[in-house]
Amino acid sequence: MISSNLIPLDALSRLPMAEIASLPAEELARLQKEADAALRQAKLILACLDGALTQKYADRAKAARADVQKDFGVARFQDGAVTVVADLSKKVEWNQGKLAGLVDRIKSEGEDPHEYVEITYRVAERNYTSWPLNLRSLFQPARTVRPGKESFELIVDGEGV
Repeated sequence: MISSNLIPLDALSRLPMAEIASLPAEELARLQKEADAALRQAKLILACLDGALTQKYADRAKAARADVQKDFGVARFQDGAVTVVADLSKKVEWNQGKLAGLVDRIKSEGEDPHEYVEITYRVAERNYTSWPLNLRSLFQPARTVRPGKESFELIVDGEGV
């Protein structure tokens, strides 16, 4: 039997945050579980819909871009009374090894590579933590640690791992 005191998931967006925060932990756990399930379902539905739209319109969008000699970007066309706006973004990836070679070449020719490329340095945290202390101490002044977004999972006793 479902208690009439249970807050429906769709009512949460209309409640003040303080009121939600004051709910019992068991109720928050139930709402979190329902919200996670609803999100998974919504993502599944969205993936199905996106797949159907791609199947239906990808060829027309490609043809519309070809008409204006574009491989990427926005294509607009009509399907009855509906304007379809298909946006194909461009994802460019650069080969880091080849770029490093080009930077060296630009330097050797007396040019400043910073005029042509942005150079970013990264250190994998897993690598950093496995280094010897003397090496880590060299890098420490260049390292800043900020907290990420904290998350909470509520598990009702006896229901979870």
